[in-house]
Amino acid sequence: MRRCLAVGLDCYLCVLTAGLLARPYVDSASLPEAAALLAGPVLALSFVNQVVLTAFLGAGAGKLIMGIRVVSLPDVRRPGPGLLVRRWLYGLAWLPLRPWYGLRGRYDEAGPPLVRSCEQEAWYADPLGLRQVRRGDLVAYRRAARPGS
Repeated sequence: MRRCLAVGLDCYLCVLTAGLLARPYVDSASLPEAAALLAGPVLALSFVNQVVLTAFLGAGAGKLIMGIRVVSLPDVRRPGPGLLVRRWLYGLAWLPLRPWYGLRGRYDEAGPPLVRSCEQEAWYADPLGLRQVRRGDLVAYRRAARPGS
């Protein structure tokens, strides 16, 4: 549940900030122009949150609030910028298609689609070898893995 809330917070903060930045210009623009004015800041803020903040702090804004860190496996360290940029681009390609994949979900023999929660779908899985872990678990792991412990 924590990961789902972190993603929701990231989206909310990104759209809210972009809306506040673009508001003075959107009032006098037509609908297509307003959408274009919002798309630029949303992409820029998404990049800063997902790549820059994660490279420096180990997590984006929503994950920091929820106490989650992003680590690379197998060394359990902060991922490098190249890996984070690829993860961000993967997210941009995957997120818009998410409703489509949800609608095409598996069906039970009895009929309606199976309901799957956020936690059941293994949101922590990442094709680039990155994982989202709770900060407390990461601290405990590093303390246990420290030489001489």
